[in-house]
Amino acid sequence: MTSTRRLSLVNDGFHEQRPKRQIGVLRVAIATQDMRGLNAHFGSAKRFAIYDVTPDAWSLVEAVVFDDVSDESGTHRADGDNNIAPKVETLRGCQLLFCLAIGGPAAAKVIAAKIHPIKVPQPEPIDNVLARIRTMLRTAPPPWLRKVLAQAGAAGKKASFEDEE
Repeated sequence: MTSTRRLSLVNDGFHEQRPKRQIGVLRVAIATQDMRGLNAHFGSAKRFAIYDVTPDAWSLVEAVVFDDVSDESGTHRADGDNNIAPKVETLRGCQLLFCLAIGGPAAAKVIAAKIHPIKVPQPEPIDNVLARIRTMLRTAPPPWLRKVLAQAGAAGKKASFEDEE
C-alpha cells in the first residue's frame, strides 16, 4: 500500500482537500525530488508540486509526498503494489503534468484522468517551467494547450485562441 502525505496551502480555515481551481486558472503538477526542480520521472517522483498558473502569476497550491515509489527503471519497491493509480488519483484536477519520463501504461491512466502529460528532456528549475507556461498563456497558446484549456473550461474568451484566417 502506498502512503501519501499532502501539504496544502490555505488562506483561511482548514480544508481537507486541495482548494478548488478557479475558472481561467491552469492547474499544473510537476514531478520533483526536491521541490526546486522538475527533476523526476513520474513513477520515481517522491513529490509533486502543484501550482495554479494564470497569465500574470503562479502560486503553489499543494505539495504531495509519496513514500513508496519506483526506481527510474520502472521497478516498484514493493512487488504487487500499484503505485500508479494512487498518484493519478492524487493529481486528479490538474490539467498538465510535467515530468522527465512516463511509461505507456502510466501515461494512459494520466490521460484518462484528463491530465495532459508533458515529458521534458532534462531537469530544469520549476520557476522556468512556470514562467514558460505563463508566457504561453499570455501569447498564442500552442494547439495542445488550447485543447487543454477548452476541455477544462478555462479558455476564457474563445476568440483570443482562434487562429486568424
